[in-house]
Amino acid sequence: MRIDIDALTGAELIDLNNRIVERLRFLSQMRAHGQMLQFKIGDRVSFRWNVAPTLLRSADSSAVAQNPGPNVIQLRKTGFTLGCRTPQ
Repeated sequence: MRIDIDALTGAELIDLNNRIVERLRFLSQMRAHGQMLQFKIGDRVSFRWNVAPTLLRSADSSAVAQNPGPNVIQLRKTGFTLGCRTPQ
C-alpha cells in the first residue's frame, strides 16, 4: 500500500503520524506479550535497566528510606552495582 504524502495536508500528516506511532507501539506490545507467554511459573528471570548512571543516586537519609517517593525503587545493597559489565 502506497500513500502519496505530497497530497496530504499538515493535519492529515499529523493524523497519519499519530496512527503510525500507535500501530508501532501496538506491534511492540504484542511482540513483548508473545515473549512473556513463553515464561513458565518458576522460570528464573533477570531485568536490564536502561538508566543513565547520572540518574542513579544513593538514598542516604532515613527520611527517604522510610518514605520513598513514587519514582524511588529500593534496592538491596548486595544485589546492585553501577558497573557496565554483567557477571559471567
